[in-house]
Amino acid sequence: MSEEPRIGVFVCHCGINIGGYVDVPKIVEYSMTLPDVVYAEPNLYTCSSDGLQKIKEAIEKHNLNRVVVASCTPRTHEPLFQGACEEAGLNKYLFEMANIRDQCSWVHMHEPEKATQKAKDLVRMAVAKARLLTPGDEPEIDIHPTGLVIGGGVSGMTAALSLMNQGFKVHLVEKADKLGGALNELGTLFPTNVKAGELLRPLIKGVEESPDIVVHLNSALKEVKGFLGNFEAEIESKEGSERFEVGTVIVATGADYLDPVGLFGYGEVHGVVTQLELEQKMKEGSLGDVKSVVMVQCAGSRIEERPYCSRICCTEAMKNASLLKEEDPDRDIYILYRDLQTYGIEYTEMEWDAKRKGVKLVKYDKARPPVVTRGERGPMVKVWASLLNEELTIEPDLVVLSAPLVPNPDNKTLSQQLKVPLNSDGFFMEAHVKLRPLDFATDGIFVCGTAHSPKEVAESISQAKGAASRAGIPMAKGRVRAAAITAVVDEDRCCGCGICIELCPYNAITKDEMGIARVTSVVCKGCGVCGASCPERAITMRHFTNEQLEAQGLAALGRVVD
Repeated sequence: MSEEPRIGVFVCHCGINIGGYVDVPKIVEYSMTLPDVVYAEPNLYTCSSDGLQKIKEAIEKHNLNRVVVASCTPRTHEPLFQGACEEAGLNKYLFEMANIRDQCSWVHMHEPEKATQKAKDLVRMAVAKARLLTPGDEPEIDIHPTGLVIGGGVSGMTAALSLMNQGFKVHLVEKADKLGGALNELGTLFPTNVKAGELLRPLIKGVEESPDIVVHLNSALKEVKGFLGNFEAEIESKEGSERFEVGTVIVATGADYLDPVGLFGYGEVHGVVTQLELEQKMKEGSLGDVKSVVMVQCAGSRIEERPYCSRICCTEAMKNASLLKEEDPDRDIYILYRDLQTYGIEYTEMEWDAKRKGVKLVKYDKARPPVVTRGERGPMVKVWASLLNEELTIEPDLVVLSAPLVPNPDNKTLSQQLKVPLNSDGFFMEAHVKLRPLDFATDGIFVCGTAHSPKEVAESISQAKGAASRAGIPMAKGRVRAAAITAVVDEDRCCGCGICIELCPYNAITKDEMGIARVTSVVCKGCGVCGASCPERAITMRHFTNEQLEAQGLAALGRVVD
């Protein structure tokens, strides 16, 4: 900008979050001593409608052309303040934020004087950068109004139908020869005990009869190229390959049940089965004269190899135990557990219902798990009952292992194809557990169901509808704007070494016919890896230029460059 900077600084009390430990009036007073700051004021809650209105009024009244807000994290609140600046006619990229809560008051609450000094430092750094800010122009992207759903289970079908109901065409890719996923193997669903088939049939019918949903069975994703609104997907089947363009992608590939070979006698002792196999026997009515059952929880989960809780196992055990008791009240049923995870009112009620029907719950310690061996007439279980402080010996007709859900084996390949991350357990990882629980960091790609983490059917359906809603937003708009924080290549300096291409986590950089690096701005996320790694210093970041970062660094040391 050619005009001289006129900076306004707004310091937030945030109730006691900041004001309880940082001397906000001192910060406001100090701000007015910084170069090019023409206005500063405190706010009780800057993010409130009243606080935002004050920012807009101050921009107009004091002719501000840059704004600094000293409050909490920009990760949650920066878009809110940028929007206020835009409403006041100021380009959103002329805004800067100082995090004086998370990085200051919260971590120095026992040192208020030092917290106040650090807040001054952070504000000084933000002002130093704000003096060098320039307006940013956001490129617009055309969005292809077609969705791609990977996975034809209950989550995938729900997401596909939701997108269809929003008015979009959908490609649904399923690697098996039929739709339905894991629910095809289940008998009844908790907590209502509705038959799995009763839930599946209308979903499958809706998908197969919809003229706007193209189902690809026995198919797998081979390649995905492009970016939000302009993905080009290639799928492979027995009939060959097929390419099509889509605007958004939803990952709903589900999960698998662990095959617990070697655990608690499974595969070695006759009469040891999994909950899934028990469901099949109940579905077929082939339990015969089974009069006693022992269920072992955490059969392969919450251990070093799989430290996570599978979340559905305890409730699944309660459901099947209750059904077995309803079928034959004289059946003797034990559930051996480490910690019961029947979360929520409905599932806790299932636990109490099972207890009222006579199901016996026995707690065991991780250090002394149950031991299953061959007995005279079938399996024999020995377990140290920690609450009774004694060892129990049970000789049931059937031992049922509650094995956890484990990541789909295709997850690793798919994560590489889509350039989306997996967590340490092997499930797909969202962009932010609270702020963007259905999104990936890569724009236009979303996740739902047990591909994301172990969860029960109702939660999977809710998440699928949420993912479809998120995917539908850009397609409904038709065009979206990409953030103007992208990398810029200086062609005169670029030597074409390709280091930036190799390191870019978003595949946003390619070479042109002259061998010079080119940035696809709508794909670039402005992470700065390329700029930091370029040996020729040919790459700079918009909104995070070398000059701006240098000014912040000098300001951190107490030096302000006029």
